[in-house]
Amino acid sequence: MPIGMVPAGTGNGMVKSLLDSAGEPCSASNAILAVIRGHKCSLDVATISQGKTRFFSVLMLAWGLIADIDIESEKYRWMGSARMDFYALQRILHLRHYNGRVSFVPAPGFEDYGEATSYHGEPTSEKNPTQEESLKIQQQGYLGSDVKLENMHWRTISGPFVSIWLHNVPWGGEDVMAAPNAKFSDGYLDLIMVKDIPKLALLSLMSKTNDGSHAKSPHVRYLKVKALVLEPGPLVEDPTKEGIIDSDGEVIARGNVTYEGDQKGLMAYDKLQITVDQGLATLFAPVQGMGVDCVE
Repeated sequence: MPIGMVPAGTGNGMVKSLLDSAGEPCSASNAILAVIRGHKCSLDVATISQGKTRFFSVLMLAWGLIADIDIESEKYRWMGSARMDFYALQRILHLRHYNGRVSFVPAPGFEDYGEATSYHGEPTSEKNPTQEESLKIQQQGYLGSDVKLENMHWRTISGPFVSIWLHNVPWGGEDVMAAPNAKFSDGYLDLIMVKDIPKLALLSLMSKTNDGSHAKSPHVRYLKVKALVLEPGPLVEDPTKEGIIDSDGEVIARGNVTYEGDQKGLMAYDKLQITVDQGLATLFAPVQGMGVDCVE
């Protein structure tokens, strides 16, 4: 069943990506016209898993700086979209570094990133039995990709990290082109990674996300991956504090953090796995000039 999208939130990254690919402004009227025309395109769907818990993502996953800005800025929601810029400045001035590790299956052409490693099995949840029971998935439902990860060639990169940003489509919001090389249904996720970076350089880098030119920075590692295992750790500055893992604007996991919001994590702040199903979803989309895989 194709899904039609109309921009009505503060981000609107998916519909922005669809309309921008056709050279059209991101507006409710253009989005509605795309649905009426009835043209369709395929969309990759990522499965985030930990034990028996699954979360299906179509936009992004973030850990570190981007997740902190996205979720912690909720307390400034009264400021409107300006809350993001305001809180981003706060976080850059008081920059956090997170210990951790990412392991991944690189796309062709990105095999030189990181060091060789092997797949160590699917992550298990450490949530207590009550939480685990309440989040148990229906076994007759879709359980995610069944790709044989142990047969793939894995690479790994260790922290500390400033930000890990995993994207399915180019735009994360109407004014944030997070992953300029992302495609709707290429079967890969775009990984944007920042480790060591001075604060002034990071401030300049964030100002370039509106056109995607941040991806060319020497402080950014940009690659495509088929699968990824994220092992989040505590803050370098204060090992008693941990971070937030955010996907599509939802809190996936919340560690021992200072900020306590309304959203509770679906998973433990621990090792989790992300895989991709190529073209699993279908969207209504504009067609003229589009650079995506269209389905009539």
